[in-house]
Amino acid sequence: MSITEPAWDANWAWSLPLIVLTVVIHVFGLAVIDQRVVRVLSGIMNRRRFIPLFAVVVGAAALLATILHAGEAAIWASAYRLLGALPDSKSAMLYSVGAMTTYGHAGVYLDAHWQMMGALEALNGMLLFGLTTAFLFSMIQKVLPEHHPGRRR
Repeated sequence: MSITEPAWDANWAWSLPLIVLTVVIHVFGLAVIDQRVVRVLSGIMNRRRFIPLFAVVVGAAALLATILHAGEAAIWASAYRLLGALPDSKSAMLYSVGAMTTYGHAGVYLDAHWQMMGALEALNGMLLFGLTTAFLFSMIQKVLPEHHPGRRR
């Protein structure tokens, strides 16, 4: 089944603003997390307790980033519901998380008219997960050398 040109245009017209919106939200959210994490870890003076606290704080940052991803998937799920592309909120969220993570094995499918939008959400997910990976790596690189004996900046 081929997608008609108006459907193709609607997929792009909905997806591009959603991509921009979720990337802006993600960057803002990661910046807020970074400020909090660096502040907490920079204030630790006792090096013997640094590593366990470091692990807990990085875990908390990963949890917060996961919550950010869930919120962004919910934005896409809301768009699918608004467009009538999926029948209910649960299937819309399941589809959205599957598309964003490129997992895609949930057995929930978009109407043919909106399938390009699902592929564009997967592209968005790759961008968001790339930003999260870079953020976590940067956070570790920023904080660990300051507190780890023998490490240089």
